[in-house]
Amino acid sequence: MPDSAAVANPVNVGVVGAGRIGTSHAELLARRVPGARLLAVADLRPGAADRLASRLGCRAVANPAQLFEDSDIEAVVIAASSEAHTELIVAATAAGKAVFCEKPMGLTIADVDQAIEAAQAAGVALQVGFNRRFSADFAAARQLVVDGKIGTPQLMRSLTRDPGLANPGGVPPWTIFLQTLIHDFDTLLWLNSGSNPTTVYAAADALVAPEFKDAGLLDTAMVVIKFDNGAIATAEASFSAGYGYDVRGEVFGSAGMATIGDVARTSMRYHSRDGRLADTVRSDVELFRDAYTAEFTEFTDAVRGRREPTVTGGDARRALVLALASVESVKTGLPVSVVTIDPS
Repeated sequence: MPDSAAVANPVNVGVVGAGRIGTSHAELLARRVPGARLLAVADLRPGAADRLASRLGCRAVANPAQLFEDSDIEAVVIAASSEAHTELIVAATAAGKAVFCEKPMGLTIADVDQAIEAAQAAGVALQVGFNRRFSADFAAARQLVVDGKIGTPQLMRSLTRDPGLANPGGVPPWTIFLQTLIHDFDTLLWLNSGSNPTTVYAAADALVAPEFKDAGLLDTAMVVIKFDNGAIATAEASFSAGYGYDVRGEVFGSAGMATIGDVARTSMRYHSRDGRLADTVRSDVELFRDAYTAEFTEFTDAVRGRREPTVTGGDARRALVLALASVESVKTGLPVSVVTIDPS
């Protein structure tokens, strides 16, 4: 539940990026997060911010710097292209703004460290968009682990299957690890918190759109992660789940098991001569609407309470290490020791 003081005194927020996820975030902040007041949207593309702002009743600006210079704006949500995240975080925090940044927070460890240091130097909140932590089913499974009801985790699984690729030629190299599986990496680290990953082995290929493989597209991947408490985890992703947006997880331990996720939109099942059918979710925005709302509630509560959010830049760093280890493993065809990616 949102803090009552935060609702009475909402945080003035600006959104950077009016693409698919930026649009969704702006709509949630404007309509579903009581502790937020959306003041402005910024996007460098001509007309993008204007179209979104006119629909939501807020201001539009062309340059993110205008948001950072606005004394009325207390916090910014960064939903621009991933390669711009670090630069935007540094600029926003230098202006004294709290920051919510979509994953990945950066594309290199040095970038992430720079962002973390900038937020710490400015004394402002920095939260990263790992929405699964705020999904009721994932949170319930994690609580079982924390309460010891699973025992010692032994086998874990997290998967993301996307309904398809609208523009395979426009997908940057290593997207499947840096943008998609990074959610699964964070989920596994979170579910097995208190333990550290030691070794990563990844295999990936272009099975959905093989004609784009030479351009760097990998659309199918499987990663095996070993932890220092003995647990073995798998993370898998595919961009060809024609049946719907599919996100699931599982924790199997010495005392029990928890399973998470269901691609079905509701529990209703239709039985006919063609078999048993279920209506499925078609996008992450639909599947995680409540989780997205909850993570922004956490962000605004943290900003107003002047405390660290529950999902930090350090969490983004740990997930990125696994993504980069996966990339290295695919390049070499060998298991990769996590300490070779992050000696610290």
